[in-house]
Amino acid sequence: MTRILLAEDDAAMRSYLTRALENAGYSVTAVSCGTEAVPLIETEIYDLLLSDIVMPEMDGIELAQRCNELSPSTKVMFITGFAAVALKATREAPHAKMLSKPFHLKDLVMEVERIFEDTAVVSL
Repeated sequence: MTRILLAEDDAAMRSYLTRALENAGYSVTAVSCGTEAVPLIETEIYDLLLSDIVMPEMDGIELAQRCNELSPSTKVMFITGFAAVALKATREAPHAKMLSKPFHLKDLVMEVERIFEDTAVVSL
């Protein structure tokens, strides 16, 4: 089963995204900030880091960079409601996917599926 680490500081959004991804068949571990995510990345293997960009303590860009150091095979997708932040993320984490808020849950699931379809094609 595909494992997703979700870092989202908004509790309602975190719960909403977790349910949608679990209903789509993914295993989801959800945390409220980047500093909670790092120890998990150090000790477990995740297929995808799905992270909000604007979070307290450690933003999503810094978290993605740390994830890339600790687990280079983990894919990264950002979710954000801030266009300027999205541009910065694209520059600092060019291999990461981006999904802008607001989005429909089916769009999120489609983007996650697309990430793993791309991987399947590459590995053939």
